[in-house]
Amino acid sequence: MSTLKLGDKAPNFTAQTSEGEIDFYEYLGDGWGILFSHPADYTPVCTTELGAVAKYKDEFAKRNVKVLALSVDGLESHKGWIKDINETQDTTVNFPIIADEDRKVSNLYDMIHPNANSTLTVRSVYVIGPDKTIRLMITYPASTGRNFEELLRVIDSLQLTQYHKVATPANWKHGEDVVISPAVSNEDATGIFKKGFREVKPYLRLTPQPDLD
Repeated sequence: MSTLKLGDKAPNFTAQTSEGEIDFYEYLGDGWGILFSHPADYTPVCTTELGAVAKYKDEFAKRNVKVLALSVDGLESHKGWIKDINETQDTTVNFPIIADEDRKVSNLYDMIHPNANSTLTVRSVYVIGPDKTIRLMITYPASTGRNFEELLRVIDSLQLTQYHKVATPANWKHGEDVVISPAVSNEDATGIFKKGFREVKPYLRLTPQPDLD
């Protein structure tokens, strides 16, 4: 049983997908990745989710993020289901879906939770950084569809905080003020944050979002 935690190296794997065999690390290259699982093909919530992800392709691409879906059904099932997704969600599925019939990847990433369902995967989400470490894990029950706007928001935060000494406050969205890391002194902050900052409390200092370039 996998016990993956934040900061762990994401396990590599090879798998058959709707777009041919892939090596996970090769597929991600030097960019970011999202690996997310679906309980089964031809299920209503999953159909809306995969349609939503396809529509966000440009947003993921802007952030140098590749997505990879997983279901425990087989390739032929995937291909038929993709036609349904394209038709009902008015989009074109433009990313691979892993056919994890032997549950290899599901078990590697602890996507089967026996007390919820002993055979089907829950709605797991892993965000993988360019160094192949796990930066985010979220697990939803099968009955609740995911919010992909939230995943984009989180990726914006992860990418910003990787390159700048800041953290993002509650409900933060791209372009809003951010929090200066406690380890940065006021003296250093004055030199680092050219847009200035304001001290609400000694431990709570806000600054306009630094540029990502």
